[in-house]
Amino acid sequence: MKIVHSDLHQLHSPQTFIQRGRLVESPERPERAYALLSAAIDAGHMGVEAKPMASAAIGLVHSARYLDFLENGIAEWSVLPNAGPEIVPNTHPNRFASHYASHILARAGFHQGDTSCPISAGTWRAARGSVDIALNVGALIEGGARSAYGLCRPPGHHAFTEMASGFCYLNNVAVLAESLRLSGAERVAVLDIDIHHGNGTQQIFYERSDVLTVSVHADPDRFPMFFSGYSNETGIGEGEGHNLNLPLPHGSDDRAFVAAIGKGLSRIQTFAPDVLVVALGLDAYRGDPLSVLDVTTEGFAQAATAINEFRGPVALIQEGGYPSVELGRNLVAFLGGIQD
Repeated sequence: MKIVHSDLHQLHSPQTFIQRGRLVESPERPERAYALLSAAIDAGHMGVEAKPMASAAIGLVHSARYLDFLENGIAEWSVLPNAGPEIVPNTHPNRFASHYASHILARAGFHQGDTSCPISAGTWRAARGSVDIALNVGALIEGGARSAYGLCRPPGHHAFTEMASGFCYLNNVAVLAESLRLSGAERVAVLDIDIHHGNGTQQIFYERSDVLTVSVHADPDRFPMFFSGYSNETGIGEGEGHNLNLPLPHGSDDRAFVAAIGKGLSRIQTFAPDVLVVALGLDAYRGDPLSVLDVTTEGFAQAATAINEFRGPVALIQEGGYPSVELGRNLVAFLGGIQD
């Protein structure tokens, strides 16, 4: 399989991550991509350097003011007295806010949903390069490939129309799905198997019927993303019935994980999409530092075998999966189950 990647991810190495009131090392760091790429290449897959790609889909998925903030906000931030090297919000609009304020501190609070998505001088180029990876995967699919994998870093499925969160800045999966629609696909399905609910992707397509969103994840009631990912969230307006959440009890094993994916695939088969986009999180693994599930390496192989039953093209986009001994091996096990 072709493994699309980019060295631009190295420009984003977040130094700020606050967990339970403590400043700790971010698990979303460059070594993730190094481990995944080296494992895939060692397993015989073909590395392909992503080419820069322009797409109207980026501006349809994200607002102009958000894109401007991501690209240019750091320059404004850097001239503040005693500014740190990264944009990290210290105030957020509360539920009664009525105005989009112009100050960089206010815009940071508006556009950054938490402290896990700091913005440094290299973040925009890294995030934009990650989108390029997804768009290159789309080009391979449109060129006739049955499957291709995008090693996207930073990840994207927690990025909303105009808000970064959960290590994510630009929603790679959503931009790819929108790009495929612009290129002629009548229907696109997104299957998200990251341990965290794909909340950004859900928000972006929640009122649409041309993109089906399915997310298999850990029960969010006591686990990020906390505020969404519940089974009663099914879409609104034209999107009613086109969003399916399949939360799993904490501690769920391979059998429960694969069964939920199978249930999601049944809905996808009924939807009959032209392309299936898989938001591939590997953080359901029992040894992942953020995991609350009990999925094994074999579980990822079984999940891939189930997904391989979809007869159309499959675009694989990397989401979570954090430094652990088995990270690369889990990716190889999954890729091995997706056959041309």
